[in-house]
Amino acid sequence: MHQKAGHLSEKKESRNLFITVFLNLLISAVELVGGILSNSLALISDALHNFSDGIAILITYITIKISKKAPNSQLTFGYKRIQIMAAMFNALTLIAICLFLLVEAYKRLMKPEEIEGFSMLYIAGIGLIANLAGVFLLKDFSSKNLNIKAAYLHLIGDTLSSVAVIIGGLLIIFFKVYWVDPVITLLISVYIIKETWEVIAETYNILMQSGPKNLELEPIASKIMAINGIKNIHHIHVWQLTDKELHFEAHIEMENDMLLSAAQKKREEVHEMLVHDFGFTHITLQTELDACPRTTLIASNTYCCD
Repeated sequence: MHQKAGHLSEKKESRNLFITVFLNLLISAVELVGGILSNSLALISDALHNFSDGIAILITYITIKISKKAPNSQLTFGYKRIQIMAAMFNALTLIAICLFLLVEAYKRLMKPEEIEGFSMLYIAGIGLIANLAGVFLLKDFSSKNLNIKAAYLHLIGDTLSSVAVIIGGLLIIFFKVYWVDPVITLLISVYIIKETWEVIAETYNILMQSGPKNLELEPIASKIMAINGIKNIHHIHVWQLTDKELHFEAHIEMENDMLLSAAQKKREEVHEMLVHDFGFTHITLQTELDACPRTTLIASNTYCCD
């Protein structure tokens, strides 16, 4: 029953991603034409954001499919990390577009140009509806997948962008303040860079095989060494394979006179504790009766034992 529910959830996730891609690419084409006709840089920037988001979400859709491929003799972890790489690519692409728009907005701010406010307003309104639909479609999945979270942040940025363009259109129609168009572009771009930088930092940490920021090794080691019969724990490695998979490996030194069967039970006890108390999803424990020459908590670049 649980597997069936999971399969239905994955199917819904794929369907929602596909619909969102279609909406983004459609509205980006409409906004680009409208931005050129109305001479609105803010509308063109919104179109480019939507286009980049459509491509980003398409990449997300493809990488989710690829990540489900089975492991093989060369890729023993499978293709799971391709989603993390895609999240990094999506975020870097969006920042590059924002930097380009910042430069263009500065040029337009120095030399404001007349803009057709009504066209800007109508097309931005259509874009807002499409972006809100995309946000609604991906909201439930954004907290479960870092790649979808990156795509979701793209859509949040586009939604705010559409709102800002609508406000700008109203100001241009009623007050003829054409400088508001590049100002809106500047504000939108700065906001999106700020939000996207968090995704880049998180994906970078995962690709560098770092552990979660809030995870400290000393309390874990202390809890393991508090188990009767365990003398020492050392050579610890903790890393994230993806945003949902946390790995742990270590060497555990047992009492010298401990039977193999007893050592196995202690290892199982440590394994259960690491899963339930600290949330590790993949655990490798090497039990030892003799101490290694180097028993530091965190592993060095050298082998534990000669």
